Amino acid sequence: MDPLRLVGTWDFRREIRHADGTQYAADGGAELTPQEDGRIRWAERGTLRWATGSTPVTRTLFLVREPPPDDGAAPGWRVTFEDGRDFHPWTAGAVEHLCGRDLYRGGIDLPAQVPARVPAVRVPADSWDLRWHVTGPEKDYLMHTWYARRP
Repeated sequence: MDPLRLVGTWDFRREIRHADGTQYAADGGAELTPQEDGRIRWAERGTLRWATGSTPVTRTLFLVREPPPDDGAAPGWRVTFEDGRDFHPWTAGAVEHLCGRDLYRGGIDLPAQVPARVPAVRVPADSWDLRWHVTGPEKDYLMHTWYARRP
């Protein structure tokens, strides 16, 4: 999964469903931009909404190319937090990330089959999605984000 094909501007729609029934939704824009050092900056800006309010939200991650493996295969990519801490491999299929005592299990799907009910999605044919199931003593929720390239 070459993240270079995702460079550009995207709309996103995120649904968060906590085990206690609390629900949140976020929408906004994401930009994936190549950096001079070879990383790809993944910056999101949007609005998080819940039953009684809303707030602006931002998030910045980086996609970092891994060193080439000894077997001559193409190097992979990793997702890191803005401060450089490792998050997870950029790969098809399931990934895991331990955050304190909470476990994030998720995955990236390219291309996504984005449901028509997601209003922020304009171009389902050029889309991807990201899912997380987060469990542990501090967290218990499902999060699903759909991305669609801006026309």
